[in-house]
Amino acid sequence: MGSSHTVAVFGAYGHTGRFVVAELLDRGFVPVLTGRDAAKLRAFAASLPGPEADVRPAAVDDPAALDRALAGAAAVINCAGPFASTAAPLIEAALRAGIPYVDVAAEIEANLDTFAHFADRASAAGIAVIPAMAFFGGLGDLLVTAAMGDWTTADEAHIAYGLSGWHPTAGTRTAGTVSRERRDGRRLVYGNGRLEYRDDAPPILRWAFPEPMGVRSVIGEFTMADVVTVPSHLAIPEVRTYMTVEAARDLAAPETPAPAAVDDHGRSAQTFLVDAVVRSGGEERRAVATGRDIYAVSAPLAVEALHRVLTGRTKAVGVASAGAMFDAPAFLRALAPHITLAPPGVTGAADPAGSIADLPSTEASEAP
Repeated sequence: MGSSHTVAVFGAYGHTGRFVVAELLDRGFVPVLTGRDAAKLRAFAASLPGPEADVRPAAVDDPAALDRALAGAAAVINCAGPFASTAAPLIEAALRAGIPYVDVAAEIEANLDTFAHFADRASAAGIAVIPAMAFFGGLGDLLVTAAMGDWTTADEAHIAYGLSGWHPTAGTRTAGTVSRERRDGRRLVYGNGRLEYRDDAPPILRWAFPEPMGVRSVIGEFTMADVVTVPSHLAIPEVRTYMTVEAARDLAAPETPAPAAVDDHGRSAQTFLVDAVVRSGGEERRAVATGRDIYAVSAPLAVEALHRVLTGRTKAVGVASAGAMFDAPAFLRALAPHITLAPPGVTGAADPAGSIADLPSTEASEAP
């Protein structure tokens, strides 16, 4: 185990990796920049404020280089896709180093692989491995977990993504191609307590988002990583995710440009509203979060998770999703000002049970 403030970031020069490095620096951590391209790592290190960061190039097919990259680090955050190629080698390296692993994978299959292949070993080693600790997979799981409250089971969970638009990064496009190839072009739906492959087109539905977004057309069964993270620890046989039509069209269009920075933090102008609804019998509960830039907000999600692991504020060991590993209401509140949680009295697809701010926390203290 290395210094509690030193964190290796694999894929540090990538779009999300840069946000993660900035968040680590803001919170007093010392990032070690690692990844496949030595020139990009050095150029990125030169652009950072303060003393030049430690640069350690490594390829995922070189275990010795990965071991050198993680030497002395307290944890590693994997920001480099496609995660179908990078997650397993980085988790292996983390297990050899005896340090926690966090990634921002939105790839359904890669996340399934992490649970399937590393659950027993990580648990036996007492090491936290947290996949999908990002906007997709992580935030939705936290919202559903918070909305569940004292429920131990529910009939359905619905997560609707209200994005103002979606300018995908090159990494997002590559990861999508890898996932489509792995499932032979089929789509996935989580129903009847299992993942099911479908060959038909997803439905177009209407979703009543909270104001000011209101009723919007959404792609139904637009399946994201939440169908891995939520069922991994919650007894909910139906987990469905939805995406605003405009954002889905942006993602599908090859001419849609990559996200462009519009502020000093490098964030784009994109905004989001995530509406999570759980249903049990005739009762519904909801948790809602809003914010800006789905890539940028993945950084505080990943770094907050890492900080909580390193300070012992966890509920599980081994491979676990955000909702299983952490006190969900406390974690969500800690994300301010990066996200805004819905106030009491919000209206929309389901009758609210109050805001996340009203939900009880099991933590003795939420101080960072």
